[in-house]
Amino acid sequence: MKQGWQIKKLGEVLSIERGGSPRPIEKYMTNSSDGINWIKISDATASDKYIYQTKEKITKDGLHKTRVVNEGDFILSNSMSFGRPYIMKTTGCIHDGWLVLKQKGKKIFETEFLYYLLSSPFVFQQFNSKATGSTVRNLNIALVSSVDVPIPPVSEQQRIVAILEEAFAAIDKAKANAEQNLKNAKELFESYLQGVFENGDVNWETKCLDELGTITSSKRIYKSEYVNGGVPFYRTKEIKELSNGKNITLELFISRDRYNEIKKSFGVPQINDLLMSAVGTIGEIMVIENNDEFYFKDGNIVWFKGFKSLDTNYLKFALTAFVEKIKSLAIGAAYSALTIEKLNKYKISFPKTLKQQQTIVQKLNALSTETKKLEILYQQKINDLDELKKSILAKAFSGELKT
Repeated sequence: MKQGWQIKKLGEVLSIERGGSPRPIEKYMTNSSDGINWIKISDATASDKYIYQTKEKITKDGLHKTRVVNEGDFILSNSMSFGRPYIMKTTGCIHDGWLVLKQKGKKIFETEFLYYLLSSPFVFQQFNSKATGSTVRNLNIALVSSVDVPIPPVSEQQRIVAILEEAFAAIDKAKANAEQNLKNAKELFESYLQGVFENGDVNWETKCLDELGTITSSKRIYKSEYVNGGVPFYRTKEIKELSNGKNITLELFISRDRYNEIKKSFGVPQINDLLMSAVGTIGEIMVIENNDEFYFKDGNIVWFKGFKSLDTNYLKFALTAFVEKIKSLAIGAAYSALTIEKLNKYKISFPKTLKQQQTIVQKLNALSTETKKLEILYQQKINDLDELKKSILAKAFSGELKT
């Protein structure tokens, strides 16, 4: 640690208190203009640093069951978005998902310095190592109080803040450019894809999907039918992983006897069939390209089979264009599922010969490949910029930040 810096426990220099929730909360909610700001995690997600306003208010009657925070106070999320600090730019009340941190007596920390300190890997790693809970991580007053923090002289704090803000402004600008480029790359492909199937050609045919093949689902498989080994069983998660060229992270199986029973009475996916996720995350598409045996979950996944007049990959792109169109229409609405009925009546245009369809597929595959390369490039830039921020913060609070 740099000469002239002190190390103290956070609880020695800041008072730390937990919020509280008046219950039942509905009793205390109000739309009245004289209500008190009720600060929720969703109010913080609109900002990286400050909370200026809230979406909801509570009545004055609820004050004695919660905790008031004032402008300039720090609030720290103790679950959900775990360990994130925010600076209050208004007054309000916090629920028990927040801790409030206030400087004791004489001001030791510059406000901006304390924000960056609480945001740094130096502090977060201590939160993470000490926090309780495995799935949902939780902080408490004793834990946060026990965290070690460096305290440089005020002039050094001001120097560090000036360097961080200049560096982070440049990083944020570069990140915004990379994010826009990533968005542009995706939108370019989606626009071209939709144009192919919307504009078509005067010589193409146009038909509903149910005129071209069969759209169905699978036989119901219950959790009690899962076994430790046998024939692989796929849900939406596995379809998504396979359709994106990834390895399956959790393998489920049904017995060979059950698989053979379904195969004999109902049928199983064959080469050139297609599966698509249709609930929640819709539009993940898996083309069956080999004879590997598997079965899949009913309801969440729809099965396209018997599309003899369509190249399977042409059908895949046609469905992808349809899904993107649905998503664009879904702004402000809830399209949480694609039904078989809706899919059956969806009309697609297509060249009459498979050879013509395959020529279009080749062009779309080439553009898709280039688009994915760009997406990987821009996403890596975004990740690198995030890591650069962490690296700079780590240096700042170990006394190594020079310029």
